Amino acid sequence: MANYIPDEQRYDGRMPYRKCGKWGIKLPAITLGFWHNFGGSEVTQIQKEIVYTAFDRGITHFDLANNYGPPYGSAEINAGKILRDLPRHEILVSTKAGYDMWPGPYGEWGSRKYLMNSLEQSLKRLDMDCVDLFYSHRFDPDTPMEETLGALNSAVVQGKALYAGISSYNTEQTRLANEICNENGWSPIVIHQPNYSLFNRWIEKSLIDTTDKLGIGIIAFCPLYQGLLTDKYLRGTPSSSRAAKTTGLIREGDLSESVINCINELNTIALDRDQTLAQMALSWVLRDERVTSALIGASSPEQIVENSNCVKNLKFSVEEEDIINRSLAKISLPESLWAGE
Repeated sequence: MANYIPDEQRYDGRMPYRKCGKWGIKLPAITLGFWHNFGGSEVTQIQKEIVYTAFDRGITHFDLANNYGPPYGSAEINAGKILRDLPRHEILVSTKAGYDMWPGPYGEWGSRKYLMNSLEQSLKRLDMDCVDLFYSHRFDPDTPMEETLGALNSAVVQGKALYAGISSYNTEQTRLANEICNENGWSPIVIHQPNYSLFNRWIEKSLIDTTDKLGIGIIAFCPLYQGLLTDKYLRGTPSSSRAAKTTGLIREGDLSESVINCINELNTIALDRDQTLAQMALSWVLRDERVTSALIGASSPEQIVENSNCVKNLKFSVEEEDIINRSLAKISLPESLWAGE
């Protein structure tokens, strides 16, 4: 796809855009993430085709973090090279810092030292003057929140990011973060990125109500539960799956008989809705319009097309919700996946 020219029909209405909380910025209902499949020492043709296809489908938001790869940082380098083919003023680029990136005491968590250095490095890898969204990737229990949030504010004030966000903060931490920013007159938290899916519903307990009250948008990561909520596992564990590769992304117990049975029941519901299981899982996350966007990965352009088609049917009847809830009630997943409150 040399000399890529964006599809002139990319904003023809097939991709809805939702306000990010109370703020003026809008996100596409589906966001493309670079967590997997975008590492490596050089850009591949398939990586280009995935991004081009996403943009042609109206996906304008691209999500990264400093340590995405492997190796760490390579996803940002490759993303920067591909995204330069897209009109920068039409896209949103996000990056995050919080997990381990380099050795030593200043290479992870939420200190000002780490966050500011990390963002500087991310901008160099992306070859960009600024990102649209910069996140604290995880709450740091050993650093005052004022320090972490002050660093996010500095990133915005210095023009290195347009908006600030947080990821994987629990409800009380989110309330406190908002309060601290308000009290200090700092750049507000405009978006929260929690783990949320049919198999991980912890944000429904209180976080989504809290973010709504505070005017903060929600972008759900892992809405397909690392591929478990797709047709990949309907007939067991394929040799090419993440579970088979023992990456730790899908853990022992996640593929119990009861879970496989549940996946098959959910697949039946999806077929009745004229959707794939993956499409229904994404639609389910987006059924509440307070969820601004669902963050997906992709290993092929075809996956982008298939999964983005979920937006054709984002409504669930009361009967469908009841059937889904009864099916989910039959299984139990590791309690740690519901942590956060």
